[in-house]
Amino acid sequence: MPSNTSPQDGDRGCPKCGHTGTDVGSISTTGGGLSKMFDIQTNQFQVVTCTNCGYSELYRDTGSAGSDLADIFLG
Repeated sequence: MPSNTSPQDGDRGCPKCGHTGTDVGSISTTGGGLSKMFDIQTNQFQVVTCTNCGYSELYRDTGSAGSDLADIFLG
């Protein structure tokens, strides 16, 4: 969910550049042991990325909505 707003105060925004525009995506990764050997995707993460500088943070997928994660990312 892209959000294209500019920072309104110094307390919120990207930890790197202060911009408040974000994009939320997801990735899957393998674990260790047999899941790695058979390339079974066992770990799910949501990725919140700053649309200005590209800084990204990963959050374990717990079913949270993308907007909730963007709020955590922005402070």
